[in-house]
Amino acid sequence: MPFSDRSQATREAILAAARAQFRARGYEATTIRSVAAEAGIHPSMVMRYYTNKDGLFEAAIDVDLALPDLDRVPVRRRGEVLARHLVERWEGPRAEEALTLLLRSLATNPAAAERARAIFTGQILPLVGRVVADPAEAPVRAAMISSQVLGVALGRYVVGLPPLAALDREALVAVLAPVLQHHLTGRYPPPG
Repeated sequence: MPFSDRSQATREAILAAARAQFRARGYEATTIRSVAAEAGIHPSMVMRYYTNKDGLFEAAIDVDLALPDLDRVPVRRRGEVLARHLVERWEGPRAEEALTLLLRSLATNPAAAERARAIFTGQILPLVGRVVADPAEAPVRAAMISSQVLGVALGRYVVGLPPLAALDREALVAVLAPVLQHHLTGRYPPPG
């Protein structure tokens, strides 16, 4: 059943407050009461929509990468299209606080690590599996793409490595595209 406009606005206010607090204070220091206070509602409303702090955290880190359909992209341009899409997701008008929160939480929160694995198995792996020449190589290729993307995002948006953080979007796409292209189409050693 779809939520009413008012209900949806309340859910969005709760998530915005939760993301801000989880990012600034961490999981342990964030409370249902503090999120409710920031959202301007009673704590029971947070519980109504998200059950508990774990449910709230899982909703706060829910990320849909909205990956492009690479089946319709010429093979030689797939790395570039994927790189451009991801950089735009990180920085463009569709950028989500949930992405940064997920990145910041990966190493210390089991729910965040599980969400990252779910993104891999539910979003990255199926995309790669549809476009690689040998489906048996899809898991390794998808894992390499994921690790490359996570490393770049972590270095740029969380750690703020000066050379990486200083690249403009086009330069970042230009550097990332050939690496992703290799993981999609380059030679890989035989499995095993």
